[in-house]
Amino acid sequence: MKNRSPYDLDGVPVLKEAIPLGLQHILAMFVSNITPLIIVAGAMKIPSETKTFLIQCTMLVAGINTMIQAYRIGPIGARLPIVVGTSFAFVPVALSIGSKYGYEGILGAALVGALFETFIGAIIKKIRRYFPPVVTGVIVLSIGLSLLPVGVQNFAGGVGAADFGSFSNLFLALVVLITVIFFKQFTKGITSTGSIFIGTVVGFIVALFMGKVDLTPIKQAGYINFPMPFTYGFKFHLDACLAMIMMFIVSAVETVGDMSGVTMGGANREVTDKELSGGILADGFGSVLASMFSVLPTTSFSQNTGIVAMTGIMSRFVVGTGASFLIAGAFFPKIGAILSSVPASVLGGSLVMIFAMISISGINLITKEPLKGRNAVILSVSLGLGYGLGSVPAALKYFPTSLQLIFGGSGIVVSGAIAVILNIILPLDEQTKEELKEKKEARERA
Repeated sequence: MKNRSPYDLDGVPVLKEAIPLGLQHILAMFVSNITPLIIVAGAMKIPSETKTFLIQCTMLVAGINTMIQAYRIGPIGARLPIVVGTSFAFVPVALSIGSKYGYEGILGAALVGALFETFIGAIIKKIRRYFPPVVTGVIVLSIGLSLLPVGVQNFAGGVGAADFGSFSNLFLALVVLITVIFFKQFTKGITSTGSIFIGTVVGFIVALFMGKVDLTPIKQAGYINFPMPFTYGFKFHLDACLAMIMMFIVSAVETVGDMSGVTMGGANREVTDKELSGGILADGFGSVLASMFSVLPTTSFSQNTGIVAMTGIMSRFVVGTGASFLIAGAFFPKIGAILSSVPASVLGGSLVMIFAMISISGINLITKEPLKGRNAVILSVSLGLGYGLGSVPAALKYFPTSLQLIFGGSGIVVSGAIAVILNIILPLDEQTKEELKEKKEARERA
């Protein structure tokens, strides 16, 4: 019998390993988790002290929702090492709703959309047949490809940075990338599995000597804070709710891809029906909780999927340890200030590799079946149009703004939608029919 590893799904590494492994998950998502709230709160002219308070609520909700995904409450939660945070995908539609109906209008629409996603989670088993490996693989590959520019933007210093693309930023990111590669490939044990954390620490120290770390926010941050729900109320408007529901469908599609990426990258298997249903239910439930705490909807974070694929560590305890730092940061602002002080180029040094690993997980899913005939058509058309439109969003400039928000941008939705449609309408190859029959008989025997 194979010995159970502490890095397996139910494994529990010792704390001296779990803490850095968990922290590397949080460092990878921290800035992306709080930035959407900062953007929307700024546009809504929310007072600075209230905005700071909402940032703490964002950290709390992300931490709690990550715990729910990892450990499950009843049917809610995938019981997988999935890290949850606020999604940038909701920012454009939130700004559009907010300009018309105010911040309460955003929260009301988000609450309705979140409840709709829980419905999707409840029925996902009935529609699972529309998501074979070639379809989920297309979604995962699209996620990875769409995130690569984000990784490079961080690599160069972060969007909006005054020194974007400077040699100092590129040097700093390269130091991190080389450090990660070295410890990942040339060492063993915790130094190999924790290579991203080590690379981030090395990069942070180098950035300190280069004068690229601003310690002022750490000094100014308070010592304790208590996040409270219902800072803002809810307003419900049909057009706002419909727009948000569409974005939650997008979120569900991405979550399907992220969960498939986690199981494929970390355990070389497909996600189960129970995991899929629980994960989407948790996405919806978590966003209901987010609305209660007056912050934007949450969803699974793809960069953390990439970390699982890169390290092969499936331990839920590791992700739970990382989530505890998010929750602690919600009550102790100085923790959040420390995490947010890491320069973008330091994070970018590892993100370019992490995002590429997501693409590799997608390729592994797609190639589980021969990549020819029907599957080749599904891949080529869905990826060609989806990733193509994501790279050239101006191609949709004559479409209504609401449709541009949904189908433009990353192109993930277009790729996923086309893959699902083609999987339904294209006839199965004879070889594929035989393989499906054999799989069905195997399941029945089991």
